[in-house]
Amino acid sequence: MDEARTVLGLDVGTTKICAAIAEVGNGPARVMGVGTAPSEGLRRGVVVDVDKTVDSIRRAVSQAEVMAGSSVDMAWVGIAGEHVRTFESRGAVAVEGRGHEVAPLDRERAIAAARTVAIPFDQEVLHVIPQGFVLDEQDGIRNPVGMFGVRLETSVYMVTGAVTSVQNLCRSVERAGLEVADIILESLASSQGVLTDDERDMGVALVDVGGGTADLAVYRGGSIRRTAVVGAGGQNVTGDVAICLRTSWPHAESLKCASGAARAGTVPEGEMVEVPGVAGREPTQVPRAELAAIIEARMDEIFSLVREELESARNEGPLSAGVVLTGGGALLEGAADLARDVFQQQVRLGAPAGLAGLGERLASPVYATVAGLVEIAVQSLMV
Repeated sequence: MDEARTVLGLDVGTTKICAAIAEVGNGPARVMGVGTAPSEGLRRGVVVDVDKTVDSIRRAVSQAEVMAGSSVDMAWVGIAGEHVRTFESRGAVAVEGRGHEVAPLDRERAIAAARTVAIPFDQEVLHVIPQGFVLDEQDGIRNPVGMFGVRLETSVYMVTGAVTSVQNLCRSVERAGLEVADIILESLASSQGVLTDDERDMGVALVDVGGGTADLAVYRGGSIRRTAVVGAGGQNVTGDVAICLRTSWPHAESLKCASGAARAGTVPEGEMVEVPGVAGREPTQVPRAELAAIIEARMDEIFSLVREELESARNEGPLSAGVVLTGGGALLEGAADLARDVFQQQVRLGAPAGLAGLGERLASPVYATVAGLVEIAVQSLMV
């Protein structure tokens, strides 16, 4: 690239909005600014109040721009929610290249043929991801360009989202003064941020526990094979703590983050935590193990729901690289150990790495999605 350009990754989550600005030039991309703001206009990943969402986006982007010392006008935006649908489709074309050599145009024609399927009127296509190619019955081909054959076939993984949900998200971003460069499924963005190529090749499941949803992405042979969204996340944990300990939502969130654990059995005996009262009531002391037991029950349920999605994909092959746990829920003490018991797989915590500049600020599971959005944005400019 002849001159530096700036890109903005925008994670519009249920509990927080996160913006990250990176500069892209001839050298490696550098993160120049990061901003966050509480998210008050979304529920389970879906915009339910445009005005509040716009305000949160503006605050997060403004923080990032001040830190970066420059403004941005285009954003790569993450999307999630139970409205997302996925399916596979196949298509085949005759090779028209000279001497039946597969040309880039043949590859694109095969992908176009595979995506020519009817989708519900209330859904729109977000991603069309090639799974692999078959050339004259020879399968397992990742890039057929330059090979010789007569018939080229491919299968694609298609991701669609509810038209209204996509429109409301785009409208919120546009009202915040930004142009939407692309809408990206958040589980795919998180995968880009924390997974390695070896893990994708071996077979791996990414589990991103966010505020409103838990997102799943399964990779095998280097390609995405399955995604799913479970409509439960960190907010459900906070709600349980608030109800069981009879405290306010903000106090429950603070308790969860400061003293919570996902495994009650690992909490030392005798440890106590103070639970603030509400409406003038006196605070109370409760065993920390009791708090952990409340959290463990809900986290176990969330992981079990994700496991059900995984079990439906087990016949497609093993997950030799196990499970990578990321998102805010991964920060709970003992979350990885609980996930290991539920999934019966090796589990590691996934945090973004390798981003230059202020990239170390994003080196936490909380920022997996926005880091991945930045990487996707950079790749799109380098093509």
